[in-house]
Amino acid sequence: MSDNINQPANQKNNQKNVQSLTQPLTHDDIRNFVPPTHCLDGKTILVTGAGDGIGRVAALTYARYGATVLLLGRTSSKLEYVYDEIESLGGKQPAMLPMNLEGATYAEMQQLEGLIDKEVGQLDGVLHNAGVLGQLTPLEMYDVDTFAQVMKVNFTATFMLTQALLPLLKDADHGSIVFTSSTVGTHPRAFWGAYALSKQAVEGMSDIFTQETQNTTNLRFNCVNPGATRTNMRAHAYPGENPMSLKTPEDIMAGYVCLMSDASIGVRGQVVELQPKD
Repeated sequence: MSDNINQPANQKNNQKNVQSLTQPLTHDDIRNFVPPTHCLDGKTILVTGAGDGIGRVAALTYARYGATVLLLGRTSSKLEYVYDEIESLGGKQPAMLPMNLEGATYAEMQQLEGLIDKEVGQLDGVLHNAGVLGQLTPLEMYDVDTFAQVMKVNFTATFMLTQALLPLLKDADHGSIVFTSSTVGTHPRAFWGAYALSKQAVEGMSDIFTQETQNTTNLRFNCVNPGATRTNMRAHAYPGENPMSLKTPEDIMAGYVCLMSDASIGVRGQVVELQPKD
C-alpha cells in the first residue's frame, strides 16, 4: 500500500437536501440511465481494479461526471496511466492507491481508510471491480491454492475492504457500495469453480449488508452483472469468441453511473444485469 495519497481534492459534500425518488427505479431505468452532466459532482468514489478493463472505464466515466476518483489496483504503472487520462480530460485530480488485494491485510485496509479520511475527508462510493478468473475445471480437480486466491481477491478482500471503509461511507449523505457479480454467480455453472462460488458469496454479502443497514443508515448495497463484455478476463474465459461481437465497457457505463448517483438512492439489495438476455 502506498504511504500517501496523490493530492486529490479535499472537500466535503455539504448538500444535505437530497430527495428520495417518489418511485423506485426499475432495472431497465438503471440500464438506460441518461446521466446529467454533473451528476457526480462533490462525490469521492473508490474503484478497485482501476488499472484496466471495466475498472479503468468506470474511473474515467465517474471523473467525467464530476467525481473525485480514488484509483486502487495492484500495478502502479497502470494506475499512473489512468491518472494521466483523468487529468487530460479535465477531471478533478484523482488519487492512486496501489494495493494487491490478494496479499493485503485488514490492518492495511484500516490504514487506507484513515489515509482517505485524513487526505480527502470523505468517501461517497466504492465500486468493487477487481477480480480474478482462476481455473475453468471440475471442482474435483481444482487446485486448492488457486481456489484460495480467487476467493481472497473476489470475495474475502472485498468484504474486508468494505468493512474497513464503512466508517467513512456511513458519514456520506448516501453512501453507495457496488459489488461485481456474474451470470455464473446468480446461476452457477459447471467448471466455473471458485469464480462462480466467489460471485455467489458476493451476492449473498450484498443482500446481508442490505438487511443489516437499510433501517439504520443511508447506505445502499447493490451488485452489477456486466454480462458479456470485451475485457481481458472474457477473452481468457472464451478464447474462441470474436471480441468484436461483444459490447465494450463504455457501452454499459450508464448502469455504473446510475448506481453511484443520487438517482439510485432508493435502490438497495439488487443484482442488476446490465445485459439481460431476452
